[in-house]
Amino acid sequence: MTNTSLGGHDGPYPMPVEICGGAVDTAWIDYNGHMNVGYYGVAFDMALETLMVDHLGLGELQVNALGQGPYIIQSHLHFLREITQDMPFHFHFRMLDADPKRGHYFAQMISTSDCHVCATQEALFMNVSHTTGRSVPYPDWAVARLMQMVEDHKTLEPAPQIGQPIGIRRK
Repeated sequence: MTNTSLGGHDGPYPMPVEICGGAVDTAWIDYNGHMNVGYYGVAFDMALETLMVDHLGLGELQVNALGQGPYIIQSHLHFLREITQDMPFHFHFRMLDADPKRGHYFAQMISTSDCHVCATQEALFMNVSHTTGRSVPYPDWAVARLMQMVEDHKTLEPAPQIGQPIGIRRK
């Protein structure tokens, strides 16, 4: 375990963290003429990796140096608006909670052309040892960064999708 960070920075973190540069790949379009549901998960995952590496010094950097890394253990997507071919989008991330082994975040996929939220993801990730396949604590510097991001994001207005259950709503 290393006592020095692998990259990223100690904050303060933008409120929310913006990850730019997404666009729908031709292969992601389904027979309905919009981005297939499975590729939303891919797009959110790619943006999460940018957040992890560029801001927290985790993700692939952590796996290569420490043999451990973040695994998504629960995810809830909301599809709010279609995304079509070549439509540019970006993400807003906020860290809702964290402890020494886990993080809970909320992300929005936003159309760059008109700033409408197209999809959201709320997810829980856990640090996992690649040797044992079990959860392990993050290094102290990483825990401090996760907690700092939670602190920096605590005043953001909650989005209506956060914490929503799934199911058929009946009157």
